[in-house]
Amino acid sequence: MSTPNSLSQSDNLLIEVFTEELPPKSLRRLGDAFSDGIYSTLKSAGLLSENSVATGFATPRRLAVQVTNVLSQAPDYPVREKLLPISIAFDAEGKATAPLQKKLASLGYADIDLSTLEKSGEGKNEALYLNVVAKGAALEQTAQQALEQTLSKLPIAKMMHYQVLQKNGELADVEFARPAHRIIALYGKQVLNISALGIDAANQTEGHRFLAPGLITIASADQYESDLSTNAKVLPSFDKRRAFIESALLKAAGTDLVLMPDSLLDEVTALVEWPAIYECHFDQEFLEVPQECLILTMQTNQKYFALTDKQGKLCNRFLIVSNIETDKPEAIISGNERVVRPR
Repeated sequence: MSTPNSLSQSDNLLIEVFTEELPPKSLRRLGDAFSDGIYSTLKSAGLLSENSVATGFATPRRLAVQVTNVLSQAPDYPVREKLLPISIAFDAEGKATAPLQKKLASLGYADIDLSTLEKSGEGKNEALYLNVVAKGAALEQTAQQALEQTLSKLPIAKMMHYQVLQKNGELADVEFARPAHRIIALYGKQVLNISALGIDAANQTEGHRFLAPGLITIASADQYESDLSTNAKVLPSFDKRRAFIESALLKAAGTDLVLMPDSLLDEVTALVEWPAIYECHFDQEFLEVPQECLILTMQTNQKYFALTDKQGKLCNRFLIVSNIETDKPEAIISGNERVVRPR
């Protein structure tokens, strides 16, 4: 994006970081921080309008944000700033002093024509002012800054250190929550020339690890969510995925009550990209164990959803949320029933 005219004046922006499986207990917080960070940087740079909206996405293997109505170039704006008293700004010969040169350089105007600087005030109060029209921020440079700053400030408890092979054949040291593999940066249909974590941005991501493996090309920033849900077996929105799981659990429970604490719902949502609900059972004899113990181990160790009758008595059936949708779930069901017995 070399000039403001190389793209439309206003369009939607999409940025995605595709990784290995992220820590499930912190995924929601990571997704919110990623979305908020990108949005706030764009807003501070003057690249957003009053009706710009950020929509965040977070799955086990991706963090993303779509921002609507983003300008390709922020409007120019006036800058008037007091520099130094005249007596300090110029020496006896009328030449710029080192303090003035340093001040101008710190403001990004080291090469400004000194004759354009404004003098104001009288006597000892006479001072030199910078009075210019500054060029508004360009989207590409701001998107690069936003991505770098946001990634560096994510609430990551423990970083992983790894290396990435660069185009020049050299290895670059990288640290992030999990190894990153791809970055998308789309402004409308245009790929922005930005990079992070040793990866150049493109317009491709990956689908569901098992149900839709391989590369998925995102046609435009507008189509991210629909392309993933239609072609990649991925529900990218954390909130929509969570709502789907909650609704499906209630439906599968039938007349029984499903125990689904928020923390468990959040964690399970962070473990799947294309949730499927299956019903499992354990032997009736285990109901002789205090049900609080059974419920605790199902929720804490196995991430299962226990069921009770309307009187609050534990049932010997439970629900699981799987990342695999299949017409033949017998192996999934039997596997989960088998691991719960030793507990």
